[in-house]
Parts: sequence; structure tokens; C-alpha cells
Amino acid sequence: MEYFVYGRDRPGAFPLKVRMSNEHWDFMDRYADRLVARGPTLTGHGDDAESTGSLHIVDLPDVRAAREFAYEEPYFRAGAFESVLLCRFDNVLGHTMWDFTGAVEGYGRYLLVALDGSEPEPLTSPHLIVYGGLRSLDGETVLGRAAAVEAPNPEAAAALLPARGDAHTEVHLWRFGGRPTE
Repeated sequence: MEYFVYGRDRPGAFPLKVRMSNEHWDFMDRYADRLVARGPTLTGHGDDAESTGSLHIVDLPDVRAAREFAYEEPYFRAGAFESVLLCRFDNVLGHTMWDFTGAVEGYGRYLLVALDGSEPEPLTSPHLIVYGGLRSLDGETVLGRAAAVEAPNPEAAAALLPARGDAHTEVHLWRFGGRPTE
């Protein structure tokens, strides 16, 4: 069963996350073969970009394991997150971020979250990296949809996953994550 975990940074958490990076990566290494997608959301591009959150989509056996993953994670334990969105993820495409080969020059990567209570519809785009439905932990309540996409700008990204009703689609600049290679 896959779970969507998005920790939203509390204001001023970036220096703490920098200090905790090795502990975070050590923790994530234990789940390396079960991660569908991972990476930080950011304030912008380049070396001066700061983290605004941390996305992980992970395949785990049950809700207990999902809660352990979300709440034993070093950034969470250190107080870096203002909130954590933890829910089931129905991976419509069945892909991981490592399957994505798009990488169009001049395009950025974005995390989209539409908490509008709608089921995912079939989407086809070469710019979808990961896409699926969000449900409550018990699987009973449809919460909305989420996607990691590639797009030329935030507006084009949001157009790939329009929200329904009065809701809006959250758009976060996102980068593939993982331990830096040396």
C-alpha cells in the first residue's frame, strides 16, 4: 500500500533541516527500495533556494508503518515541520520518479496537491512523473489528487491537475530528492 507524506516546513526551519540532512538521509536509506517519489519543495531555483517542505511517497505494509515513517522521521522529530499531510496514495500511473525520462530543457518540476474530494481521472501527459488519488488512512474517504509533474511554469503545472469546486490546486516547486552523490 502506498502512502503520501508531505511535511510542510515551519517558518525558519531551513537551517535546522540543513543540520539534520545526514540523519534524514540515513533514515530514508532504510526505505530506499520502497520509495515511489521523494524530494524537497523549494522557494525557487538555484543555490539560494530554501526548502518549504518534504515529499515522500512510500510503499508500506500498513497504517502503523506509515505513521512510523512520517512521525519518526528526523525532520519531524526535530520540529522542522509545521504540519504533515499523511494519507493513502492510489498510484494511477504505477510509476516511480525513477521511471521518468522526460526532463525537457527549460521545464521545472512541481508537486501539485488538489484536496478537492475528487477521484483521479485518467490523465495522459509525457510530463506526469507520478500521479494518483489521495484517501484517508482507512481508505474510506476520497481527499483529492496529487501529482509530481514537469512544466514550463507554475501555471502550466496547475493546469495539469485543475481543482474542482471551490478548492484550489497547491503548486510547489519540487526537486528529485536523495542523498547527494560525491
